[in-house]
Amino acid sequence: MKITSVECYLGTGAIGGFVTMKINTDSGIYGWGEAGLAYGKSAEAAFGQCQDFGKLIIGMDPFNTEEIWEHLHRHTFWGMGGGVVITSAMAAIDIACWDIKGKALGVPVYKLLGGKTNPKLRAYASQLQFGWSDLIQVKNKGAGLGLLFDPKDYYEVTKNAVRDGYDAIKVDPVFAATDPNTPLEKIWGSQGTQIRGCYRQHDLQRSVERIAACREAGGPDLDIIVEIHSLLDANTAAELGKALEPLHIMYFEEPTSPENPSNFRHIKQKCNLPLATGERSYTRWGFRQFFEDRTLSVIQPDLCNTGGITETKKICDMAQVYDMGVQIHVCGGPIATAAALQVEAAIPNFTIHEEHNANLLDIFIKAGKYYYKPENGYYTVPDLPGIGQEMTDEFLATCRKVVIGG
Repeated sequence: MKITSVECYLGTGAIGGFVTMKINTDSGIYGWGEAGLAYGKSAEAAFGQCQDFGKLIIGMDPFNTEEIWEHLHRHTFWGMGGGVVITSAMAAIDIACWDIKGKALGVPVYKLLGGKTNPKLRAYASQLQFGWSDLIQVKNKGAGLGLLFDPKDYYEVTKNAVRDGYDAIKVDPVFAATDPNTPLEKIWGSQGTQIRGCYRQHDLQRSVERIAACREAGGPDLDIIVEIHSLLDANTAAELGKALEPLHIMYFEEPTSPENPSNFRHIKQKCNLPLATGERSYTRWGFRQFFEDRTLSVIQPDLCNTGGITETKKICDMAQVYDMGVQIHVCGGPIATAAALQVEAAIPNFTIHEEHNANLLDIFIKAGKYYYKPENGYYTVPDLPGIGQEMTDEFLATCRKVVIGG
C-alpha cells in the first residue's frame, strides 16, 4: 500500500477552524487526521505545515508509522526541537495513517495498540467557566461560548453538568479576572488576564469563591479539576493552590507555564494539590524532566499537537513507569476526540477523558460523520475500523482545501 495524495483542510471560525487531513492510498483506503492548533492563533501555521509535510510522505507505506514519524522527525531539519507547529503536522499524518491501518485490517485502532484495558471511559465536563449545556445552547444559541463571572453562575453551571450525568468537572477560576462585561474575544490573548507576583486579596477570594460554589453545587463526591491555563506565575499559583486545599481538588492543571519545569517543583513544595500539565509540552523530550522530577500526578498530552498516536502512546507508557495518570488533552474537532478515545481505551494508566464544552456547539456536532458523547458521564469507545470518525462533506464544503499529489 502506498500514499498517493494528501488533502489538507482549514475550517473557519475560532471554534470550528479545525485543521484536518485526509490521506489517500492506491488501495482506495483513506484515513483522517487532525492538527490541534486550530483552537489557538496558529491555524494557518498548522495548515501550511501539513502541506509541507504532506509532500514528504507521497509514495510511503502508511502501515510504517514508525518510519514515517522518524522521517519527519529526523530528516526535516525542524523535526527535532522544532516546536508545536511541526509536531501538530506530524500528528495529523500519524493519526491518518493509524486510521488507514485500522480500516485495512477491519479493526479499531485500540486493538492495534494492545487491546482494550478500559471497557468504559469516565469523562468530566470541561471548561465550565464558559458555560455548559443549556447555558451554551440556549443563551448563546449554540453558536459560541460565553464567560461566567459571578460565583452564583459557577454554582448553576455545576448543577447543569451534574444533571447531565457527570461526577467530575473542570473550571478555570481566574480566567474571568477582568470586568464581567468584557467580551470573551477581548479576553483571549489579553495581557490583563496574566496575574503575576502575589494575588490581590479580592482576586484570590473571588477565585476561591467560584470553586467553593462548584463544591457546594456538586457535593462532596464531585471531583473538581482546577484549570489555570498557565495564567499565573509560580508564586501566585502556589498561593492559590494553598487556598484551595480545603475544597479537595482532584488536580491543579497548568498552574504555571511548563517551559520551566522546576517551577512545578516550587509549587509542589508550597501546596499539597496534585499537579497536572501537558497540553503545551510536546513529544517525549518535552515531558522528560517532569518524569524525572516526579512533580506531576497526571500528564495531559494533546494527541493532535504532540506527534499523534505513535508519540502519545510512548509518552503514556513512560508516565506509567513513574505512576502518573493520563488525561489526554482534547480541545479540537471530531477527529481529535475519536483518536483520543482509541488511545485511552488501551492504556492502563488512563485517569479520565476531557469532554470540552465546545463539543456541545453545533459546529462540532455537524463537522463529524458520527457524534460521540458520554452517557451518564462515561464514553463507550467506538468499534468501527480505524479511529471511527470522518469529517462530513457539509463541513468540508466550508473549508479551504489544498491537495498534494494525485
